[in-house]
Amino acid sequence: MFNPRPEILVKYLRGTLVEEEHYGFRVLADKNRVIDNTGETGHYPFYLRSCADPLQAALMIDYGMDINYSMSQEEIAICCASHTGEDIHVELEKSLLNKIGISEKFLKCGNEKKLSDEHRNESNNAYDNVLKNRCAGKLIMLLGLCRMNGWDLENYNDPEHPLQIKIKEKITDLCQLKHRFPIAKDSCGMPVMSMPLENIICGYLNVFTNPRYQKIRDAFLDFPYLIGGKDKLDTKIIQNSKNIIAKVGTSGLCVVVNLEKAESFVLKISDCDMNACEAVVVRTLKNLHWADIPFDPIIRTNNGDIVGEIVAM
Repeated sequence: MFNPRPEILVKYLRGTLVEEEHYGFRVLADKNRVIDNTGETGHYPFYLRSCADPLQAALMIDYGMDINYSMSQEEIAICCASHTGEDIHVELEKSLLNKIGISEKFLKCGNEKKLSDEHRNESNNAYDNVLKNRCAGKLIMLLGLCRMNGWDLENYNDPEHPLQIKIKEKITDLCQLKHRFPIAKDSCGMPVMSMPLENIICGYLNVFTNPRYQKIRDAFLDFPYLIGGKDKLDTKIIQNSKNIIAKVGTSGLCVVVNLEKAESFVLKISDCDMNACEAVVVRTLKNLHWADIPFDPIIRTNNGDIVGEIVAM
């Protein structure tokens, strides 16, 4: 059924040799058609990973959770985030937990070591806080939906839980899926759907260009640091552009939406290298004349000597 053939999207040159090559797929589309693509996906499905977050957040608006809990735009943003676990993220999560009236003990995402400079020099005890997990805000949103609807708070990660059934139905509708694709468990312990890249684009355009979900769109545009954080690609793109939405997912996935053109592109790096992902996304944004995002392609030694460069193909 599937016969994907990725293409080389980025090379790392050190001296006169190619040291690394990263393959992948890139699809540009609007709601009705694929405009351009690099690599033949063969409609192969890829897991959404954290790119599922704003699609799931559509349920927050559908059920009126934002109104029921008097959520701020910052709190809506944290529900769509895959963040670096900084204090600004943790404090917002605490605020939302208090509003919903639930304990962080219900969060099933586990503890996660963060790699940002802010946390590198902290003791290991600093990581014993589930609210630093990149997905904690999303899980708080899911628990809020459970609390509102009287659904069980213990097994909300079960694929047959009413919450997960509603999520699957919502994403299927937004992404206009005509077939069933594999569902697995994400790092945060939640079920994660898979689908072809063009369906991911469809879902993002159906969220971010729909006035019904304006609060989600505005949360991304107004509070990009909450969506990602220090050195995160999606944060850098939104901060350094106009009317551009971006969301990264672990495993070399990134979705970018041009709100003015109602177009989107999605990139998947086959070996999941996020540095390669950033190089290609930034180059694509520049080639499309959507944005010019700062990116240093130079490879240096620890002493700062230039020894090579990163070349997006």
